[in-house]
Amino acid sequence: MRAFRILLSTNGVVCMFEPKWRDALTDNLVRALVCVKDEEDCARFIEDLMTIRELKDLSQRLEVARLLREGVTYAEIAAKTGASSATIGRVNRCLSYGADGYRRVLELLEEPHD
Repeated sequence: MRAFRILLSTNGVVCMFEPKWRDALTDNLVRALVCVKDEEDCARFIEDLMTIRELKDLSQRLEVARLLREGVTYAEIAAKTGASSATIGRVNRCLSYGADGYRRVLELLEEPHD
C-alpha cells in the first residue's frame, strides 16, 4: 500500500502524494515541467534538459504503458518498441502498484484537444 500524506508546497498548492525522491531540486524540476505552456516550449526544455537516449527511454516507457493498458502481450510490446522484458515488467509494476502517474497522463493524452 502506498503512503499518501497531505503536503503544502512552497507555492501553496496542496499535494496528496509525497514521493521518496522529493527534495528542493526535484520540486523545482516538477514546477518547471508544470509551468511549460505549450508543446514547442516543452520540446525546447526537453532538448536542453536531457540526452537523446534519456528522451528515447522515457518515450519508450510511456508507449509500453499505453500498450500494457490495451492488453498487449509482453512479446508484442517487445517487438513493437524494442523494450526489454525488464523494462516492460517495471512499467507493468508501476501501472499496478505505482503512484498512478502513467494512468493519469495516458488518460489526459486520450482526451480530445483543440
